[in-house]
Amino acid sequence: GQVMLPMSTPAVLAEGGVYLMYYMGGTFEETSVGSYLEDPTAVPDDATIKGMNLRVGVAMSQDGLTWGRVEGDDYTGAIMAPYDKSDPNQNWMSAENGYRDDDKSLLYLDEELYVGWPEVVVHHIGDDASNGLSVNSFANTAKGASDKKPPAFYMYYSTMLKDCKTKAIGCAVSEDGFRWFKRGTCLRPDEEGFDAGGCARCTVIRNANFNEEKGIWDNAPGWTMYYEGVNPEDGKHRVMAAESADGRNWEKLGMVLDVGNEEEGGWDFNGVGSPHMLRLDDGSVRMYYTGQGKDGHTSIGIAKADGAEGTKAKFTREQAQFSFAE
Repeated sequence: GQVMLPMSTPAVLAEGGVYLMYYMGGTFEETSVGSYLEDPTAVPDDATIKGMNLRVGVAMSQDGLTWGRVEGDDYTGAIMAPYDKSDPNQNWMSAENGYRDDDKSLLYLDEELYVGWPEVVVHHIGDDASNGLSVNSFANTAKGASDKKPPAFYMYYSTMLKDCKTKAIGCAVSEDGFRWFKRGTCLRPDEEGFDAGGCARCTVIRNANFNEEKGIWDNAPGWTMYYEGVNPEDGKHRVMAAESADGRNWEKLGMVLDVGNEEEGGWDFNGVGSPHMLRLDDGSVRMYYTGQGKDGHTSIGIAKADGAEGTKAKFTREQAQFSFAE
């Protein structure tokens, strides 16, 4: 999941703001294992699995320690569920029933098998917004609200498309961070290359330039997404990057972090993923990521961008050092 800090969102309900935690979870509902496989005949017809029909929820906290769930529109209490054309509760999200995008064009959604690993960012909207983004949500349009554009939340989530079993990244928008409206699949695998086997588990950051004179990061237009790409040739996950001017349309930049060298220890030789970016006060950019070794064990690693901006940079691993107090 993900925790958004107070004052980083427009959901300021008390002095100092509140924390919002977005997380994923599954119920005891059983689904067919074959529905997640390219070849359903590889498993018995009656093979089922529990908890795979993932949904996204949200919780609030004033201190970051004690949390309370916020009930969403889904019957389970989730705020985001997989899109299923056969679900009568989701009929309103079909283009046939007039579901429209922000530009009021009809929106045709892909059916999904799960939604998980949420990544939420705030798109500040207004005349002084440096990213120049302008969004009217479906809810605002449907309610006939004024032309004033409030701050908008964007959620990026990992999913598997029902018709082709493709791992992809979906997008949804919200005015308040609690009620969400799907905007379709925003990043799909290429036909060949390091992400031809799927795209998953992303983090999205607003572009920024380091101001050396002031020692601060200044916002810059656009966004950068770091995500896991699955290579179908070796089955390994690598960290890829993409950039966008509006948060909806993404252009891939290629691989930014490859798997580790087996001969040099190989603790992340079998895959790297789940990237999380951190901009430091010295102007450097670091990526924290998970790595899987040849023996199947997972660990957390750190890599540093080879450029101060870090948007189109490659990342070099750093050796973590620990000191213990006596």
